[in-house]
Amino acid sequence: MQYYSLGKQSPNVAFKTAAITGQAPDKGLYFPTSIPQLTPEQIERFKTLDKASLAFEVMRPYIGGTIDDVSLQKICKETIDFDFPLVPITKNIQSLELFHGPTLAFKDVGARFMSRCLGYFANAEKKSSYDTTKLASDLTSLQNSNTILVATSGDTGGAVANGFLGVEGVQVIILYPKGKVSLIQELQLTTCGQNITALEVDGSFDDCQAIVKEAFMDVDLNATFHLTSANSINVARWLPQQLYYFFSWQQWVAQYGDNTPMHIVVPSGNFGNICAGMIAKASGLPLGHLVAACNANNVVTRYLKTGNYEVKKSVETISNAMDVGNPSNFVRILEIMQHNFDQLKNGLSSYSYDDEATKSAITRVYNDYGYILDPHGAVAFLAAEALIQEKGYAVILETAHPVKFPEVVEAAIGKKLNIPASVQYLLDKPKQSKPLEANYASFKNWMLGQ
Repeated sequence: MQYYSLGKQSPNVAFKTAAITGQAPDKGLYFPTSIPQLTPEQIERFKTLDKASLAFEVMRPYIGGTIDDVSLQKICKETIDFDFPLVPITKNIQSLELFHGPTLAFKDVGARFMSRCLGYFANAEKKSSYDTTKLASDLTSLQNSNTILVATSGDTGGAVANGFLGVEGVQVIILYPKGKVSLIQELQLTTCGQNITALEVDGSFDDCQAIVKEAFMDVDLNATFHLTSANSINVARWLPQQLYYFFSWQQWVAQYGDNTPMHIVVPSGNFGNICAGMIAKASGLPLGHLVAACNANNVVTRYLKTGNYEVKKSVETISNAMDVGNPSNFVRILEIMQHNFDQLKNGLSSYSYDDEATKSAITRVYNDYGYILDPHGAVAFLAAEALIQEKGYAVILETAHPVKFPEVVEAAIGKKLNIPASVQYLLDKPKQSKPLEANYASFKNWMLGQ
């Protein structure tokens, strides 16, 4: 398997290079030269195959031999070593709960897979250094060469921090917008220490993402640091997210059989999550219709209605992980759909909802069904209600635990949330972050002055 740049101005590379560099030299996103096609026999086996074996079989073609099978099996097993339950909310809407990982967010899957892949590559280089009897100073330089830059609107930062914490040979720098992430989200990315540094940017997520993108284009900075990204622009973060679509489908088929299509509604911000579902479907996973549920940051919703793709500055909402005005991964969706607008509209729908509708949905679903939605899941639930008028059934992706948004959720349901033990300890840890102005010059000065 090779990967080509969607900028079409860079040479093809193997998975290892795509994962380590994050973006192509022409700053395009990497995309597989071919989408692996599942056989009918595989699809049949996948109905009952254990999660770790399924993950290995799905991911193996994308790795293209850059990781040996034994190591890849271990990586896959560790990546998905928690539950992905399909939980009924109403008679027609179910929730695929993706918040049972270590940071209570769907991004644990991609972050864990990517961190273990980069750790594998770093260790392989280390062994090679020993084999060729290079000096210890060379090895030290190698181990410090990987610097991961990541912009977060909420959950990415915590998942990346947890996934890469203590990984040898990797330094992680996380940029997050000041005052625009929840308390639990902030503590998850600012209390790690070790090889994790959090920069508190006095601006929006779009400002953070713009800084990261400019850093990758900076010749001086790249001459000093070996930069890569842990956002979903990185294939090692993006591609493994398709796995929980397979896990959801397994559970769906067990309940409804082969003849009831599983339509999926995905809370969407940077569009990496739903793009992963679309590539899983393109590979042959028999999914139904896919819907992107958006908040007020609805560039794709508007595009599908008008055919006019108009980027706007992001606005702040209570579903903050979706506060993205220029979704990076939409270009991959266009590639999957062969840049055919009619084909895109047939394969993807989108709805958007404001904060008042989101709060109301949290209250109504709790009062009527006893299920607690987080703000992102509430946006998805509203879209699912619209979808089932035509399709009959829907699965929403609940991408984060409600406890990560206590002020909004507790006000909506009228009660305190129980804090899971997995994050309770964070409340007693001191926040460690560095303030940063929302411009690239401030970031570059900080980087070079370390």
